Amino acid sequence: MSQQTANDVKHRLVPSPAGRVHVVEQGEGPLVLLVHGFPESWYSWRHQLPGLAAAGYRAAALDVRGYGRSSKPRATDAYRMRELVEDNAAVVQALGERSAVIVGHDWGATIAADSALLRPDVFHAVGLLSVPYTPPGGPLPSEVFAQMGGTGATGGTGGEEDFYVSYFQEPGRAEAEIEPDVRGWLAGFYAALSADTMPAAGSPDPHFVTRGGKLRDRFPTGALPAWLTEADLDVYAEEFERTGLTGALNRYRNMDRDWADLTPFNGAPITQPSLFIGGALDASTTWLAAAIEAFPTTLPGLSSSHILEDCGHWLQQEHPEQTNHLLTTWLSTLPKP
Repeated sequence: MSQQTANDVKHRLVPSPAGRVHVVEQGEGPLVLLVHGFPESWYSWRHQLPGLAAAGYRAAALDVRGYGRSSKPRATDAYRMRELVEDNAAVVQALGERSAVIVGHDWGATIAADSALLRPDVFHAVGLLSVPYTPPGGPLPSEVFAQMGGTGATGGTGGEEDFYVSYFQEPGRAEAEIEPDVRGWLAGFYAALSADTMPAAGSPDPHFVTRGGKLRDRFPTGALPAWLTEADLDVYAEEFERTGLTGALNRYRNMDRDWADLTPFNGAPITQPSLFIGGALDASTTWLAAAIEAFPTTLPGLSSSHILEDCGHWLQQEHPEQTNHLLTTWLSTLPKP
């Protein structure tokens, strides 16, 4: 098949439990649903849309509810995982399909995994980028993240740092830091987690914020990561300047609700065919090394697992050709739904 062009990309709004979901499509063939993470949009899959289309797939990248052109419910609890899973199932139906492969990055990886777990009737295979699958269950997330920052269970006392997930919990707190300079904050956040611009070993960890400080205090300044052009940054910044960050941050504010909602699935493996790709320099890969080691139990249908050298968190943008090759090779092995 000839290489697809930008003119082949279709933008559409489809109905969902949230209201509407913005979907960007390219190509024809079996459906592959692409789910982004924080703080991104459908645009984070800009290299995969033509790559998958050229390989004979119908690639569809969505804006998760709260992002971009998708609906943004006001209620914080409208961003719990069960709601996002049903959005994904609704997109598949709205696109005229009965089933799809789902692939996610960052938060999108967790959303993709839980979509496969909760709706195996719709999602017959799952690809996880950056964040490995960890079955529901275990300690309450807020308590785990509070301990990582040494803050105690309530986040109010204890150590001198907050883990970024704890920092994001209070409505309005992170928004007050980010929204006055969305473009600058995004540039620093992307750089902090990119292989070629992340802080040197031994520097203060940008995943933590000093008590009373801001997350961006630890972001690198200077050149953008090689994968991010000024024009790319403009795309991301313009979307968040228009929408604000609350919808995106509300995903973090539902982790304890998800813990309760998913109790019936505690410890459950994902049995569909699966793929994992991580970055060697990504904290998601190193901190969750035990989750990767547990894949024979938690992902018994795992086809292959890959760690990309010299790669940070934004792997499908940092190494698009390698990511596309791994995705299309895996997809070619899947049975027809």
